[in-house]
Amino acid sequence: MIDATDTKLKKGDEPFTYEGSKLAFDVLSFWQWSSSDLLGNALRGKLAEFIVASSIDALSSLREEWDEVDVVALNGLKIEVKSSSYLQSWQQNKLSRISFGIQPTGTSQARNEEKFRKADIYVFCVLAHKDMSSVNPLNLEQWDFYILSTSVLNEKLPEQQTITLSSLLELKPTCVKYDGLGAEINKRDNKPVQPTAIAAYD
Repeated sequence: MIDATDTKLKKGDEPFTYEGSKLAFDVLSFWQWSSSDLLGNALRGKLAEFIVASSIDALSSLREEWDEVDVVALNGLKIEVKSSSYLQSWQQNKLSRISFGIQPTGTSQARNEEKFRKADIYVFCVLAHKDMSSVNPLNLEQWDFYILSTSVLNEKLPEQQTITLSSLLELKPTCVKYDGLGAEINKRDNKPVQPTAIAAYD
């Protein structure tokens, strides 16, 4: 068995090397090259996870690509973070429709390989700004956050794969801006959600 890697915090000045010599670019150079498009779908999702983690002082636990859930609060609460935006980094004919993936991804040998949702709560993050000339994902005033217990999704939408914002609002999530996000998350306890089986593998 090959153990998982232990991710170490990077500072940005770690150099690339070749044949024992430092090259003219470093990790910061890579970050700037690969991660400057904060409006794009892939990176915006990670940014949303960072924003949620920052609101509950959970940044000391580094993001791992294959973690069970996106963010874990200090009290052990497991949080799944989903993001969507009206504006994209590419040319658009109209504003994008807000929707989120809510498909169950967990499996359990004890439950005969049934799928279930692993988090205790979901935080749906919407970059709600609609003016391309002034959109800025780093301006947290432009984001809306909707918090919903996983138990509600399991009860109301046990087999659903995606959800639109209008359908989400029908489930009556708690809606907050960034300055209220941490307090609202910290109200929740880490009582485990009883997994609701969705579908068995063939």
